[in-house]
Amino acid sequence: MTEIGIGICGGGYMGKAHAVAMSAVGAVFNTTLRPRLEMVCASSAESAERYRCAYGFARGTADWRALVEDPRVEAIVIATPQETHREIAEAAFSLGKPVFCEKPLGASIDDSAAMMAAADAADVVNMVGFNYVRTPATQFARKLIAEGAIGDITWFRGEHTEDFYADPSAPATWRTTGMANGTMGDLAPHMVNAALALMGPIAKVIGEIETVHAERPGGRVTNDDHAQLMCRFENGAMGHMYFSRISTGRKMGYAYEITGTKGAIRFDQEDQNALWLYRMEGPEATRGFVKVLTGPAHPDYEAFCQGPGHGTGYQDQIIIEARDFLRAIEAGNAQWPTFRDGHEVNRVIAAALASDAAKSWQDVNSF
Repeated sequence: MTEIGIGICGGGYMGKAHAVAMSAVGAVFNTTLRPRLEMVCASSAESAERYRCAYGFARGTADWRALVEDPRVEAIVIATPQETHREIAEAAFSLGKPVFCEKPLGASIDDSAAMMAAADAADVVNMVGFNYVRTPATQFARKLIAEGAIGDITWFRGEHTEDFYADPSAPATWRTTGMANGTMGDLAPHMVNAALALMGPIAKVIGEIETVHAERPGGRVTNDDHAQLMCRFENGAMGHMYFSRISTGRKMGYAYEITGTKGAIRFDQEDQNALWLYRMEGPEATRGFVKVLTGPAHPDYEAFCQGPGHGTGYQDQIIIEARDFLRAIEAGNAQWPTFRDGHEVNRVIAAALASDAAKSWQDVNSF
């Protein structure tokens, strides 16, 4: 086993999740590389020290440059606001250090294009944090589709719906300012990534984007509340996606339905340890969707629990990401999803935004 010094930029919600994951990944997956929590960066020296003590880092700093440039920091996790991603990643790549960046990749398609180019030029390991696609159930869905278990895919429906802004009286915050913090910047990338992972590239889209509650206590809303898009995948399948932060009653509505010529799949993240599978076989009278409970027979489950149906959770997805990042560093080869994959998500988002403005279909390859 070899130690590797980890620096995490950002100590908040996702910074904590990645710190916990790096602390646990060695024991869970018996990784060859064993993370050492070397340094955490926060917006002030006081908060950096608080995170250092809480998470077990050796040191804290309020200067991300000090973290990136420190020789004992050998790999970097970016868990800061989107507008900071590009500068941190480019600095790390210039020093040849591997980077894991939370989604979305940068605050714009220009940012993600530049970050992808920097990663390619440096030839350094890079990953983007799309954690939901790593549940054992969704990994199993990808396997079933790749094996042809439900035949040729004809249709996809996906959503990422939550209700944290369903109440019109909820006050304006940073989340209601700037498109990067709106629904298309915050929630949509997760389901677009899932669509790409499950279905393959998207050829064209037509989208509608809307701000439902334009005024909130404390200020005007400058980004979107919900959006929908129709798409055509390169494999010919039709698709539809919906994203919302005002879907009353939905807490983690990361859900999809996939129809094939021999069967179908359904999944809902609010019941993340179950996959619904329909196979068009046997007598019609006994056909129906079967609820498949995840267990040790499914990808990456057994490392957490040996009991079928006991389930994995949100933090476990982050631990799986940490495992993949460490494996990529050890092998010297980037693992999916790379910065190039993150940029592909941003291209679809950019095409949808352009479609809403032009009121017409847009080719993703144009972005």
